[in-house]
Amino acid sequence: MALDQYREEDEEEEGMSFLDHLEQLRWHLLRSVSAVLIFTIAAFLAKSIVFGKVILGPSKITFITYQVLCRISEYLNIPALCIDTLPFTIQSRQMTGQFSMHITSSLVVGLVVAFPYLFWEIWRFISPGLYSKERNAARGAVFFVSLLFFMGAGFGYFILSPLSINFLANYQLDPSILNEFDITSYVTTIVMLVLASALMFQLPVVIYFLSMSGLVSAATLKSYRRHSIVVILIVSAIITPPDVISQIIIAMPIMVLYETGIMIAKRLEKKRALEELKEKEQ
Repeated sequence: MALDQYREEDEEEEGMSFLDHLEQLRWHLLRSVSAVLIFTIAAFLAKSIVFGKVILGPSKITFITYQVLCRISEYLNIPALCIDTLPFTIQSRQMTGQFSMHITSSLVVGLVVAFPYLFWEIWRFISPGLYSKERNAARGAVFFVSLLFFMGAGFGYFILSPLSINFLANYQLDPSILNEFDITSYVTTIVMLVLASALMFQLPVVIYFLSMSGLVSAATLKSYRRHSIVVILIVSAIITPPDVISQIIIAMPIMVLYETGIMIAKRLEKKRALEELKEKEQ
């Protein structure tokens, strides 16, 4: 019944005028914004959990990443791996600092949690404009885009953020200089790392659609492999704090995703070649 309903909606959208499409876009955007606002309000009300445990989590030694590293250091007998001190304090130097960061963090949490529904609404608006062949080829787009988004956000939160915080907290020009970070700087850094990682992890999806449309090929991606490494390192340096460790940490999975994109492009080319061969035989 649901599939029949969506087919009827698609048929109706195909016969719509420009103003009708704008009206449809308006409703898609309203539903998307409403979902983000609902989760944002929920996150705002759950201040002790969202801010106290999630946002401030990487600033505490009890954070799971630090605990796992200490266990690994004990197992491998490498004491340097264990992060047991974070020599910094977080302060609010502006009157509106804590309140504004409460709103900002709640909005980011709302956006992250509502992302699958947000993308689903966007996809519902875009997909009727695709050919049936393209729509079939892009089946499961919402699932894979959402999966990669959460994988990237998880990587940024559990791996990149704590390691970056540890590096910056322990970096000193002189022992007399104390690290007292402003709450605005701390939250901005966490948000930037998490969202940037989530977006960077969409690389295989981007390559998939570019390859499906014939704009790039596996051979092209291979020929520009060296250039891509330089670009990835530059982008990693832009989106991470100014330390080499964070840059390398985020660059490594992006390079793996680039290679995954090459494999995806190869598979699409083989599939396209088989379909063309079948059409010739018929």
